Amino acid sequence: MTDTAAARKARGAFFTPPEITRYLAQWAVRSADDRVFEPSAGDAAFLVAAIRRLQELGAVRPELQGVEIDPASVTTARRRVAEAGGTVHLRTADFFDVAPDPAYAAVLGNPPYIRYQDFHGSQRAQSRRTALQAGVTLSGLASSWAAFTVHAAMFLQPGGRMALVLPAELLSVNYAAAVRKFLFDRFASVELVMFDEQVFPGAEADVVLLLADGFGRGPSSHAVIHRARNAQSLTSTLVQRHWSPPDPADKWVSGLIGDGPVETLHRLHTGGRFISLEHWGDTTLGMVTGNNGFFALSSERVRELGLRNADLLPLSPPGSAHLRGLTLSARQLEQLGEQGKSIHLFRPAASPTAAARRYVEAGHAAGVHLAYKCRVRTPWYRVPLLAPAHLLLTCMNADTPRLVSNRAGAHHLNSVHGVYLHQDLVTLGTDLLPLAALNSATVLNAEMVGRAYGGGILKIEPREADRWLVPAPQFVADRADRLRAVRRKVAALLARGELMAAVHEVDDALDLDVDVESIRAARHSLASRRAVRSRRAR
Repeated sequence: MTDTAAARKARGAFFTPPEITRYLAQWAVRSADDRVFEPSAGDAAFLVAAIRRLQELGAVRPELQGVEIDPASVTTARRRVAEAGGTVHLRTADFFDVAPDPAYAAVLGNPPYIRYQDFHGSQRAQSRRTALQAGVTLSGLASSWAAFTVHAAMFLQPGGRMALVLPAELLSVNYAAAVRKFLFDRFASVELVMFDEQVFPGAEADVVLLLADGFGRGPSSHAVIHRARNAQSLTSTLVQRHWSPPDPADKWVSGLIGDGPVETLHRLHTGGRFISLEHWGDTTLGMVTGNNGFFALSSERVRELGLRNADLLPLSPPGSAHLRGLTLSARQLEQLGEQGKSIHLFRPAASPTAAARRYVEAGHAAGVHLAYKCRVRTPWYRVPLLAPAHLLLTCMNADTPRLVSNRAGAHHLNSVHGVYLHQDLVTLGTDLLPLAALNSATVLNAEMVGRAYGGGILKIEPREADRWLVPAPQFVADRADRLRAVRRKVAALLARGELMAAVHEVDDALDLDVDVESIRAARHSLASRRAVRSRRAR
């Protein structure tokens, strides 16, 4: 049977560059007597690297163990191991069906990466059971690698070492919190190798190398962070530094930027000058229509259909490209309409007009009512309504999340989030929070609470936005005059796409009295990593 690229992608198999397999084998295998286990053998890249390492250490004919789910890969792996001068006891099975045998000095490999959308059924259920047996509870959103990492560790003997290639999701996604805590709790030391460039061109996911030593002898008090430009630059003398997370379950992105900027953010927070966004108001997902093409309409389309004002509500157009300034005003919404954008939400009254009834009938004939979100509501053509939010928050960003005053009173779809300010903060927040939030500390913290997606996009979910540090109400009120004085200049800079110049103006107005340059450098470092990986992925 031919092992196609599509089949490999379906099971999450991305074969590892030899520089990485060699580096991990050199780190994990330390004695000619080490027993080595590979839980996702693939085409034997790690097995061959381990054999060569054992031979360097004096082993005559190394013997290894492993598991691989794909029969074609098993055949290839056995042949390659034999050609390298070793032997392998390789079991053809789903790794999650293999009971732990805690007998190995070293476990190394590249766990399959299957996103939760494609990781389902009995395999998902079994993976969560195996993780639970190790004391780790994973959410239903976890991708395959999370349970795989936990299960692989259970094959180690006391004091054993685990060297894995993992998605960079380990650092930032919420569902990995239990895995992060497990690693710190169970290992005496945890090391991470970060890459500035994409090392798996065929995969969307960015990766880190996990080097976990001393299984069963934790907890670890810190992690050692190494940084490499790419796979070719891996050496035993990488620049490294120690990093101690306040809570290992929290995101590890702060490990990339050093203690200084993190401590500065902490001081701004504990000193009361900055506060999480949830103290200003509630951040929520936008409305889901079930079919934006039917429900989000341009002014021209409205005229063609003969729809009346009673059939429509003002709408921030799908997407967020138009939300790069400080405000969405009624005039700006009108201008978007003149450009052909969909600024109207079709939502007829309880007694639709004749034109609305005709449009509903046309939608029914086209099968719009069969979309899931449509068929589970009555009537199918009335989108569940959210009140216009005080602020709109862009959730998918190439640069940084933007807060925008919704002075147009437009409704919003799920391409953006809505921020509903607490009643006593509506005036101040609508007026100044979008401006005040464009400061270096808030822009840096967005990189830390959000998550990097394929193509270098920074995504922020409502729960993450709740933790996003922004200037506190009293701090904003104290600097209100200075902020208003720079508003027009900041707006002009944003209109020209000069985000960081605008941020510098706001920094000056806020007078943060901290080492702003180190904060800017930290943000530049994190944002550059996203941008570099985006260019490499093209």
